[in-house]
Amino acid sequence: MLNDINTAAVLEQLENAGYEAYIVGGCVRDMLLGREIHDTDITTNALPEQIIAAFPDCKNIPTGIKHGTVTIIKNHIPYEITTYRIDGEYTDSRRPDSVEFTADITDDLSRRDFTMNAIAMDRHGALVDAFGGKNDIENQLIRCVGDPEQRFTEDALRIMRAIRFSSQLGFAIEEKTAAAVHSMKDRLKNISRERVRDELDKLLCGKNCLSVLMEYSDVITAIIPEFQASIGFEQHSPYHVFDVWEHTVRAVANASADNLNLRRTMLFHDIAKPYCADFDETGRGHFKHHNTVSAEMTEKIMKDLRYDNDSIKYAVTLIARHDDKFFNRYDVKKIMSEIGDELFFELVEIKKCDNSSKSDIVLEELKDFEKLIAIGHEIIENDECRSLKQLAVNGTDLKSAGLSGKEIGDAFSKILDLVMKEKLPNEKAALMEYVQQRRQK
Repeated sequence: MLNDINTAAVLEQLENAGYEAYIVGGCVRDMLLGREIHDTDITTNALPEQIIAAFPDCKNIPTGIKHGTVTIIKNHIPYEITTYRIDGEYTDSRRPDSVEFTADITDDLSRRDFTMNAIAMDRHGALVDAFGGKNDIENQLIRCVGDPEQRFTEDALRIMRAIRFSSQLGFAIEEKTAAAVHSMKDRLKNISRERVRDELDKLLCGKNCLSVLMEYSDVITAIIPEFQASIGFEQHSPYHVFDVWEHTVRAVANASADNLNLRRTMLFHDIAKPYCADFDETGRGHFKHHNTVSAEMTEKIMKDLRYDNDSIKYAVTLIARHDDKFFNRYDVKKIMSEIGDELFFELVEIKKCDNSSKSDIVLEELKDFEKLIAIGHEIIENDECRSLKQLAVNGTDLKSAGLSGKEIGDAFSKILDLVMKEKLPNEKAALMEYVQQRRQK
């Protein structure tokens, strides 16, 4: 029995009008998995105009009449209802050029991507499962409906969806489907960068992202070729036991799955290492300036993938600083001064994720990071000065002391540094006395 009484009422209203009606796709899959349902799709043998006629009491929106979809607003809740259909050719590798309505639910299910998404359920809980989706869910398998190559030819984004679902659900990809994922990955170049980006983000936050990023690294390099150099690139460093790609992937998995920005930043944090590598006479690897170059590469790639400016700024700022060393209260205040309180704590998280994917000799530093986090919270709680706006003097005060132009900026920087070092109290009289003494030298 369908537990959602509002959705059940929509299905019942279609049935009372003489039509078949089912929920279909991801909502059925998630219901069978006991997962939270976010979107409910409804399918029916009623034609679009018949759907509208079946809901005279509801507002309707012709969302996609051409493709058989009508949105019905019932009890202030929108429901997308789509007529059973058969898709035509996909010449743009995204949408069918045409659709043909059908009265057979099996025809409709046959056009869907994976068997687990090709299950329909009526309001009584009875399933229409013509392609073994329930069995594949029970066996934790992602399998294309019918021929994988045909499914991926129709919409190449399904290649990313396959590995994204594998990451999110922890399911394996069935052998023939996996083979097609690998062999057809280059078709992703035909897909809009925004659609690819959205699937990549969902993949990164999956519980199985480590295994997926390792097994399907060729798919990732198909969309971000700059990663190709990282795969198999040995670091030859006492601090590392993994090649650059595996270190990167493990660092991603060490980040909280609830923090997309952090996981995304870990993906890009060492992307420049192979390009900055230098090996000394002993064969040891050194990667000078890789943080700066990684930040530059990340900015270019994220812009290409159409990320928003805030997401780009977050990643670029932290990647550029992820190799910074900080040990004490002054160091913490200085970093807070330069990148802000919130990003300081994110930077420490990045360093924890980074170190946790290195060799055991650096794990001891994790205790130090916890101490630095505690210091950061103390600084905030005590409202300790770490920015120009917190200083007890302002520009007018410095002008009254006879400073102008560049002198004011230099004085502010010096005063703030001394206050953060606790060599000067953040009191107006003491700061102005220092300014006067400095001028007289």
